[in-house]
Amino acid sequence: MKKHLEGTVALVTGASSGIGEETARQLAAEGAIVAITARRRERLEKLAAEIRDAGGSALVIPADITRQDQAIQVVEQTVEKLGRLDTLVNNAGLMLNGMIFNAPTDEWDRMVDINLKALLYTTHAALPHLLQAAENSPRQVADIVNISSVAGRRARLGAGVYNATKFGVVAFTEALRQEVTAKHLRVSVVEPGAVRTELDSHMKPEIRAITMKPFEGITVLESEDIAEIVVFIVTRSWRSAINEVLVRPTEQSF
Repeated sequence: MKKHLEGTVALVTGASSGIGEETARQLAAEGAIVAITARRRERLEKLAAEIRDAGGSALVIPADITRQDQAIQVVEQTVEKLGRLDTLVNNAGLMLNGMIFNAPTDEWDRMVDINLKALLYTTHAALPHLLQAAENSPRQVADIVNISSVAGRRARLGAGVYNATKFGVVAFTEALRQEVTAKHLRVSVVEPGAVRTELDSHMKPEIRAITMKPFEGITVLESEDIAEIVVFIVTRSWRSAINEVLVRPTEQSF
């Protein structure tokens, strides 16, 4: 039986852990050849080996996509080595919460660089190839899936700049969707609530304790829950575009 994504190529950013890692794994299981990028080569190599052992194909491209030249190179290497690009999953992200007053603004720069600029750079470089795939593919469609957050829908005390970056992802997604949807390039955003990943591990311990306190007693989502949604989006018929998915843990009320 032919797999849904057989003959397609997917690029996943932030693929060295969490949602990106699991998304790459599930896209490969659906038949896509996956290009995986992040800064940590050893994590990518381990994931690629797992994908190959399961019968899939993976290309490792270590890079820092907050630099535009490297984001461009990631896309160019993907197309040069794999021949096309059908799906882009912009997953790389960073959360450094804290109050705005007296905040270390270098943390703001890091979040803007990873959460927004890396996504913009990679998308910009990928657009010509995705539009070509949408025009030439037997599937008659190509996909961009941006991973945002509930924080892109609802601002919270202590998360102002993270909120700003994720609201930006949602706005950019919708504007781009309007620009390219008539050309069969679908642009979707997934907005997870609490997920068990490394995302909160970069915060100072005292900030992390405050951030995570509302989630005490809640069974959070797992990375595979979000990956399943990404796969659902990109395996729909060309007639159907899932533009936005907001998904929280069942027990998360906020």
